[in-house]
Amino acid sequence: MAFLGFATIILFTILVMKKKVSAVAGLILFPIIFALLGGFGTEIGGMMIAGILQTSPTAVMLVFALLYFMIMYESGLFEPFICRILAIVGEDPVKIVVGTALLVMIVSFDGDGASAVLITISAMYPIYRRVGVNPLIMALMLALISPLMNWLPWGGPAARAAISLNVDVADIVVPMIPALVISLLATLVFAYILGRSERRRLQSNGAEKLKYRSEDSDFHEPRPQMETKNFWFNLTLTIALMVGLALNFVPLPALVMAAFALALTVNYPDVKKQQECLKPHAGTALTLVTLILAAGSFTGILSETGMVDAMAGSFLAIVPESWGGHFGFVTALLSMPLLIILSTDGFFLGVLPVLGQTGLAYGVPAEVIARASLIGMPCHSISPLIPAIYFVATLLKTDIGSLQRFAWPWTFALSFIALIAATLTGAIYAV
Repeated sequence: MAFLGFATIILFTILVMKKKVSAVAGLILFPIIFALLGGFGTEIGGMMIAGILQTSPTAVMLVFALLYFMIMYESGLFEPFICRILAIVGEDPVKIVVGTALLVMIVSFDGDGASAVLITISAMYPIYRRVGVNPLIMALMLALISPLMNWLPWGGPAARAAISLNVDVADIVVPMIPALVISLLATLVFAYILGRSERRRLQSNGAEKLKYRSEDSDFHEPRPQMETKNFWFNLTLTIALMVGLALNFVPLPALVMAAFALALTVNYPDVKKQQECLKPHAGTALTLVTLILAAGSFTGILSETGMVDAMAGSFLAIVPESWGGHFGFVTALLSMPLLIILSTDGFFLGVLPVLGQTGLAYGVPAEVIARASLIGMPCHSISPLIPAIYFVATLLKTDIGSLQRFAWPWTFALSFIALIAATLTGAIYAV
């Protein structure tokens, strides 16, 4: 089962990155093929449905959120803010990329990755389009910074780790704060390096400046000035939506659906205008929902066949007993690949208890294992198994393979920096 699981993920990742198969087709077909090779038959359909049912609320939330923020953008809500950001960063790629990193830090503070994606891309994509900066850098900043902000107490991973190992969340988070600060500073260094690279590219010959035009034909067209209407209503509604997302007092799909209905009715009271408003975005919404539901089918088969558990067990089996006293460090290393092949629930609620018990057997406290488990979160952000990566790729009009190919080196580099920082600051230590 472990072999079949690894084969499924590796084949999918390679062929999608090489653009030999579309992501949605690969997500559906590859797990079916390897499940059949594993001896499963008619039950595969039920496995697919189980996974789809788990991801369908996310699909609903993201599609309606996508349409909501498209209405907000076309109503000119972000125009004053975009103009202000443009005034600050100008057309210098270094300032634009570093400014993107700082913006992601601010909007990711509530721990909600979806709102960070929506706000960042809505605000910054027009600037990237106007100047000609590679939009994959924006996706990379989200992939690097949002997972780090999930180390905070109200972030899902930290809370799951605390519950899984029955430790106080403060005992996890507080010792990790120095490593968090160092890691966030590292992302600013990455942003500066990428900005310098883009500045050199844009200052080079004309052919090089057109590098991204083939992937997005309107990427370099001047951004049209947006007319602002219903500004205060839209701003109030958007703030209320963000607060609701942060407080999570009602299910997120219901909250976003209600906000979308209000935004559509107020900004386009005429039903015919509503249809005209939504029609241009139908293709984007359809692409997004098919990808997310296909990802649900993918994870459903891998989970229900036992491939996920077998893959996790195979990682644990390769750890030599002599490394036991350093199991906090080992857990951090294991978290990087495991968070690529597992969901956050699968890792923190399924695998982490096993790691915690193993660590205790070697004399490593549970809170150390919990802290170490957070190290791999940047790698998780571009896993083919999570909906967010398809959402970002859809918004940026790119493909999953290009995004992963661009981001892998940086996400692994950040995880290793976080590991070194956490080790040197005493959050993860050897007995």
